[in-house]
Amino acid sequence: MSIWTRIAEIIAALRQGESLASIFDRLRTPPERSVAFAIAVIALGAKMAKADGQVTRGEVAAFREVFTIPPEEEANAARVFNMARTDVAGFEDYARKIAAMFGGEKGPLCDLMEGLFHIALADGDYHPAENAFLKRVAEIFEIDARAFARLRARFVPDCEPDPWDVLGVTPDEGRDAARSAWRAIVRETHPDRLAARGLPEEAMKLAESRLIAANRAWERIEAGQGHAMAPDGEENRA
Repeated sequence: MSIWTRIAEIIAALRQGESLASIFDRLRTPPERSVAFAIAVIALGAKMAKADGQVTRGEVAAFREVFTIPPEEEANAARVFNMARTDVAGFEDYARKIAAMFGGEKGPLCDLMEGLFHIALADGDYHPAENAFLKRVAEIFEIDARAFARLRARFVPDCEPDPWDVLGVTPDEGRDAARSAWRAIVRETHPDRLAARGLPEEAMKLAESRLIAANRAWERIEAGQGHAMAPDGEENRA
């Protein structure tokens, strides 16, 4: 059974008048986490698509880039999107329920944030309302400012991503810290690790994107394009 068929079954089981957000009170066991993750990204993505006042084709198409959706399952994914978009429940209610569903585990919540950033940038523009939306969701997820900045540096094209920001360390921490952060990302993006924390196979593109960004960041630091300061104030080539 595909994840999208399972999603369709869950939606069909909703009682009359029941909000889509109520699903997040139920899907808390590990076998359902892949389904929960997909619904969470689509539902919050639909809420965010309204944040800048319009839902563009690019934002809708972005779901197909985050997830592998067979043509025959597109209707099921679209149904989740439309239910969330028209649901009277606010995005903060969704975010709180999703955070509780994952028990505050930062791994899947950061994965989810990556999907939302991808959707936000799908139309080539990062609207201030989208930034405010994502910052608020990150606060509810208890993702700290540094982690949020690291995610933003990877996705928002307002400048060349700082390789140190991408890896989540500072130049003062030095090259060894950068190497350790890079290796940690390589470990975290192993398919077995991702599957264990609930990332569905259909969304593995997110991990591929993260790994590519981390590899590029480490290559830049290793090549001396990022610089760290030695304790005595002299510049160290990374």
